[in-house]
Amino acid sequence: MVALILVTACAFAQGPSAMSAPGLMPNAGRVSGVIEDEQGALIPGAQVVLVAEGGSHKLTSGSDGRFCFDGVPAGSFTVRASEEGMLDGVKEGTLEAAQQMELEPMMLRAGAAMSVTAVTQEQMAAIQVRQEETQRIGGILPNYYVVYEANPQPLTKKLKLQLGWRSVFDPANVMFVGVLAAGQQAQNAFPGYRQGASGYGKRFGAGMADATVGTLLEGSLLPMVFRQDPRYFYKGTGGKVSRTWYALKTTVICKGDNGRWQPAYANVLGSFGSGAVSGLYYPGGERGGMLVVENGLSALAFDGFANVMQEFVLRRMTPSRGREQVGE
Repeated sequence: MVALILVTACAFAQGPSAMSAPGLMPNAGRVSGVIEDEQGALIPGAQVVLVAEGGSHKLTSGSDGRFCFDGVPAGSFTVRASEEGMLDGVKEGTLEAAQQMELEPMMLRAGAAMSVTAVTQEQMAAIQVRQEETQRIGGILPNYYVVYEANPQPLTKKLKLQLGWRSVFDPANVMFVGVLAAGQQAQNAFPGYRQGASGYGKRFGAGMADATVGTLLEGSLLPMVFRQDPRYFYKGTGGKVSRTWYALKTTVICKGDNGRWQPAYANVLGSFGSGAVSGLYYPGGERGGMLVVENGLSALAFDGFANVMQEFVLRRMTPSRGREQVGE
């Protein structure tokens, strides 16, 4: 009965500028809600704009203050409501395929009116990155560099740097480096560092340097230079062989900021470049051209393994997958 009431209300709330007719887009969903003031009184005729993958779409709230957008594609969206003499109200969320989402009431407060403007490509990219920064494997390890959106916005230079720094200094990643350093100490890896607290500190410092140089070089600086996207774009469809091949080849090809696939200059050069930089702080006996080549090839091999894990395992271990609660 509740669902029938919402469907009926949506039918009356939609104007000629509603997003699309039902069934026009496969797996399209619905976003609806109500506009009210600070006293809870309904606001009819308010301007409501929804920005999603399909673009910007506008309608007015009905006589009961309700609005409803049909044909909304799965993914991130932003809803902005405005009324003359009142401050705009904004809601953001993520819609699943064919989901019917009822937003919490949008409250417009008295104040200077603000014009309704479409969310820019850069603003939408920032929204999507905020969602990616909630992705954690098992709720612990950050999984920032994976995209589950079907058509994500390209990253700006600022967002590439942001992802890199937040990944390097995430507490879970720092702890992981500490555990790795403890394992190296137990195996007496890089014996030039010796044992004891000093040896552990040097191993930990080298591990943090590896993480910082590798992440920033491959995930931020070189992608900015070559205008490439450092993230892994989850495929999720097709057979196991095709998905495995896709995961492996994305170590050497990537999407450019223009959305086209191209050689992954940033990832390949970054893998060997970080190996070259590591020679500056590893013990003298552990330096040299072979270390650079070994580290570079190891980094590429690990990237391939990690991509296969992302394709078949880690998505199930990342329950939020970038979802935000509506209204947060």
